[in-house]
Amino acid sequence: MARVIYLGGLGRSGTTLVERLLGELPTVCALGEVVHLWQRDVRDDERCGCGEHFSACAFWRAVGERAFGGWSNVDVDRVHALRDAVERTRHIPRLAAGRVGRAVVREYADYYGRVYAAAAAVSGAEAVVDSSKHSSLAHVLRLAENVDLRVVHVVRDARGVAYSWTKTVDRPETDGAQTMTRYPPTRSAMLWNAHNAAFGLLARRGVPVRRIRYEEFLTDPRAALVRLADFAGLRIAPTDLDFLRSGHADLRTGHSAAGNPMRFTVGRLPLRHDDAWMQALPRAQRRLVGAMCAPMLRAYGYPINPAQAHQEA
Repeated sequence: MARVIYLGGLGRSGTTLVERLLGELPTVCALGEVVHLWQRDVRDDERCGCGEHFSACAFWRAVGERAFGGWSNVDVDRVHALRDAVERTRHIPRLAAGRVGRAVVREYADYYGRVYAAAAAVSGAEAVVDSSKHSSLAHVLRLAENVDLRVVHVVRDARGVAYSWTKTVDRPETDGAQTMTRYPPTRSAMLWNAHNAAFGLLARRGVPVRRIRYEEFLTDPRAALVRLADFAGLRIAPTDLDFLRSGHADLRTGHSAAGNPMRFTVGRLPLRHDDAWMQALPRAQRRLVGAMCAPMLRAYGYPINPAQAHQEA
């Protein structure tokens, strides 16, 4: 059974950074956003975090051989059909209540379980990290028989998330031909509420869930990684964290299947608070997002007044 550290939350909340740092631990293998592997990698042959196209990456070739006898044996259309049947946000209430056909759920989850187990075997890791983020996929995986699921729920101030979704960001894996999805602040605020609430529901279904605030993670990443390793049942030595330096991390090449462009970073990665939203996001939009997300912002310990947030950062 594969031990999986599943990073959940709304995109632009810092999950890629958490994934990259977890992936530096010697007993962990970070896989990126596996939810996108079937289309972007198996079918579209986009670039792995190592820089090679998926089909040319020795790590992923070995994973495919071990999991399926080769990626050519994966019916991507079938995976997509299963996804549409069970892995949608609208299906979460039914998944949580057990009202989705178990056979279909398990068939879909089995694709992921086989990838996780193969990646662990190929890398020699005790645990793999999937930063897919989707709450619906986490609800599917909790029903998988071959996955030991530990969920890390990453939250970030909704106003910082909203600002990040407004920015234009190239997708390097497509050689600059595409940019990442953008949302207006009202849309990202609604998604922030929905996705984060879904992870609260997951915890009430008995899944081990550890919530971390992105801002606090950046304040002391060493202590945060120790706590996450303990949550995942991993033993680490102090020297395992030597890649963390004062104000930055030294990163090795990874094999992230999909995700934020940060997955291509090798070498020095600055670790600093990104609070540009406090000035760059127009005041009216800050107030609107703050009002829309106020109950959950308070529940997560975020002050509603951005000026107060700046003082506490």
